[in-house]
Amino acid sequence: MHGLRNPGPTLLTILLCVMLGMIAHAQTPSSSSPDVTQQVAALSPELPDAPGQQSANLLPSDPQPTGSISGTVLDINGAQVEGALVSIQFLDARPQRTIATDASGSFSFTALGPGTFKIAIVSSGFANWVSTALVLQKAQSFELPTVMLQVASAMTNVDVNFTRYDIAEEQVSLEEKQRVLGVFPNFYVSYTWDAAPLTSGQKFRLAFRTAYDPVSIAIPAIIAGVEQSQNTFSGYGQGTAGYFKRFGASYGDGFIGSMIGNAILPSILHQDPRYFYKGTGTIRSRALYAMSTAFICKGDNGRWQPNYSFILGNFASAGISNLYYPASDRNGAGLTISNALIDTASGAASSLIQEFLVKKISRGIPKNPVP
Repeated sequence: MHGLRNPGPTLLTILLCVMLGMIAHAQTPSSSSPDVTQQVAALSPELPDAPGQQSANLLPSDPQPTGSISGTVLDINGAQVEGALVSIQFLDARPQRTIATDASGSFSFTALGPGTFKIAIVSSGFANWVSTALVLQKAQSFELPTVMLQVASAMTNVDVNFTRYDIAEEQVSLEEKQRVLGVFPNFYVSYTWDAAPLTSGQKFRLAFRTAYDPVSIAIPAIIAGVEQSQNTFSGYGQGTAGYFKRFGASYGDGFIGSMIGNAILPSILHQDPRYFYKGTGTIRSRALYAMSTAFICKGDNGRWQPNYSFILGNFASAGISNLYYPASDRNGAGLTISNALIDTASGAASSLIQEFLVKKISRGIPKNPVP
């Protein structure tokens, strides 16, 4: 018997490999001159809508603790800049907020929910300043590094216009740095609840990035060695040829599963293949949410819907695997269906591990990016 190895590799496969010795299978300005006000407007155009948190009566609703963002604005000589207009833009549908720095050059935004944001600062006589995208975690007190404004050599209008694609690119780049124990790829988890939807190209890029990761190649190589030592899939024979047949089948399971379940079907059905970390609420509500993601997912419209991509992908991958496994290990449609159901259940278990364990033992999780 054989089961589909989850895409490239799935977290469940990774943890089983680590824990079992890799034996298992698979947020109101003060008065200012009109010119400065116009600069703020130029700096902060309306952002396009990004998907918000959609519960759809399927997910538990828990209050989100609020956080704050503060900082200090100085000139190049280290003197405080009073009255500078500081604007905050979250890269979703939340309205922009603007305040002025006090006599000490300080500012503080309070009562903020988590999300990705940018800070823009305008002050007469100084060059405009805009930060890169930053991430505010829930209930976090975020202190921006001291901002040093440069003297303006000429009046310049700076347009800050973020598209959904730009936002998604920044978020995917952060996700590609996530690794369990600093080693195993964990690219399909978003710690930004209202992350921007991925384009088809971004879905395929993430699938290939996972499939070609050295760890995604090393694990099937190890599995093939264990299978050969136990003479699993005896129809492949022994020796070098038998080993590479087992390696090809093992790697093929992961590659095909990743392409179908994480790229092809999500592109056709406009669904997001990522797991969205909840992290708040009771243990029960988080557990129910995690397990439900094997059957529901976020669509590209930000709404929750049946997870056709994952479920159909499991059945398709299990069926295709029968084309390259030994004839003696092909037991017809019954085994394909049972393997697909097992893979779906494994997805629910993997989500539980993501929700309660993986973040604690991962590296590359976005915290306080430096502008």
